Amino acid sequence: MQISDILTPERMLCHIQATSKKRVLEYFSKLLATEMSEVTSHNIFDSLLGRERLGSTALGKGVAIPHARVSQCEVTLAAFVQLEKGIDFEAPDKQPVDLLFALMVPENSTEEHLKILALLAQMFSEDEFRDKLRRTNDCGEKFNLLTNWRPSAS
Repeated sequence: MQISDILTPERMLCHIQATSKKRVLEYFSKLLATEMSEVTSHNIFDSLLGRERLGSTALGKGVAIPHARVSQCEVTLAAFVQLEKGIDFEAPDKQPVDLLFALMVPENSTEEHLKILALLAQMFSEDEFRDKLRRTNDCGEKFNLLTNWRPSAS
């Protein structure tokens, strides 16, 4: 699966003002619900918040990957938000988070879910990639960076 299979430019927000984890999850809930008539933003929000209560989805270095399995969800969808100023997301390195990539997956798609999370963790672990995302001002260019990223051959 490629990022371009699950992320669209319409599900991206760049340079957003948010002051709390809850507010960011609300943004994601609305973005992810736009294409799904059978799933409400309230369902998505509850699922994302429930997952966060199990433990923070922050990776460190300013990145978090909120994710949740959502009943009534038929397909995996993603959304991306870049915050103007980082917020506390209970990251392991205690650094504020400003780059967030959310996933909503069908309730029974365990293997696909884990593969996508592993891909995202690899993507966001690259210092150069994170720096490029932060330096790029245009949301369309950020979309291209996210969807054209490939693992570096090491």
